[in-house]
Amino acid sequence: METPESAIKISDVAAEKLKELLASQEEQDQALRVAVRGGGCSGFQYALALDKRKEDDHVFEHNGVSVLVDKVSMQFVFGSEVDYVEGLQGAGFAVNNPNVVAACGCGSSFQVKEDSPAAGATA
Repeated sequence: METPESAIKISDVAAEKLKELLASQEEQDQALRVAVRGGGCSGFQYALALDKRKEDDHVFEHNGVSVLVDKVSMQFVFGSEVDYVEGLQGAGFAVNNPNVVAACGCGSSFQVKEDSPAAGATA
């Protein structure tokens, strides 16, 4: 099944920051990998890193930069937008994910609809 190009969006600000970051790297042909790992106080957390494309990755391009998402992580981040934010906690890439139903106070872990306690409850 082909993943729609709009499954992950990249904000213009994030694309520009990613261009700057990639230009400063010695190793070429890299992109921003958005992955979801188990862990954190709410069940899942994001793992964002520069990485090379793997054979089974989904690739999303915007303004000349690419975002990579592996097949397992895709189900958790489908419909998200990668943004770049600057705030009191510092600056960095952030994932605005419409699938999140709960997040922890520290903001680094989250829970998705399928993983929510109500989804597993039976009457």
